[in-house]
Amino acid sequence: MITVGLRTLARREIVRYFVVFSQTLLPPLVSSTLFLFVFGCSIGSRIEVDLGGNSYLEFLVPGLVMMHLIESSYANASSSLFISRWHNHIQELLLSPLSYAEMVCGYLAGAVSRGLIVGTGVYLISMLFVRTGVAHPMWVLYFALTVTVIFASAGLLTALWADGFEKLSFWGTFVLSPLIYFGGVFHSVSMVPDALRPLSYANPVFYLISGLRYGLIGGSDVPVGISAGVAGGLAVVLVGIVTSLFRAGWRIRS
Repeated sequence: MITVGLRTLARREIVRYFVVFSQTLLPPLVSSTLFLFVFGCSIGSRIEVDLGGNSYLEFLVPGLVMMHLIESSYANASSSLFISRWHNHIQELLLSPLSYAEMVCGYLAGAVSRGLIVGTGVYLISMLFVRTGVAHPMWVLYFALTVTVIFASAGLLTALWADGFEKLSFWGTFVLSPLIYFGGVFHSVSMVPDALRPLSYANPVFYLISGLRYGLIGGSDVPVGISAGVAGGLAVVLVGIVTSLFRAGWRIRS
């Protein structure tokens, strides 16, 4: 059952990013439009690589959708919890009758909804450049939900760990961005030199992008079952860790 407290916290998180939609929802749509034009239309037409019968622009769309799913859900969760800790109004939440699992679910609801809204917007914008159908809708839904949960949980972990704005930005800049860009947003693993391919296979984001690409265009670099297993496993583990840290009061109780 969804309690009144959980609904209220989730509503607060959703209203929070809608109030500043020009900073939270519009920038990803503008940047994705630029990526589609520059890499898809201008450069992509000159790339002669076998992409499973798809054009480079069709191949690019799932990567861009996944990139913004990741970035939006991560940014929403990390900024919201960190600001709550920074201004110390997290104490009001701790005094409420919410369970720790409900607190985590409330933060996740806001981050997941923002990620899904942005991801859907990016896909709709891509339709202006190339008409791609949805090959496997249920796989698209599965990866969209699990990926936003994964990186919303990662954002909460970052917000708990960080004790300043410089540390808050560290993981996003030096860890998350390289994982995304080397995970196959703009390239297939077949384009990577043989010596560097093990690095791609060791990158968990590679499997997430590959899974969504299978759902949207029907082709992927690895079997969809492997991608689904990686996504589901990461979601369960990270949500469990975050809930345990909330229950222990790590970095949220003063």
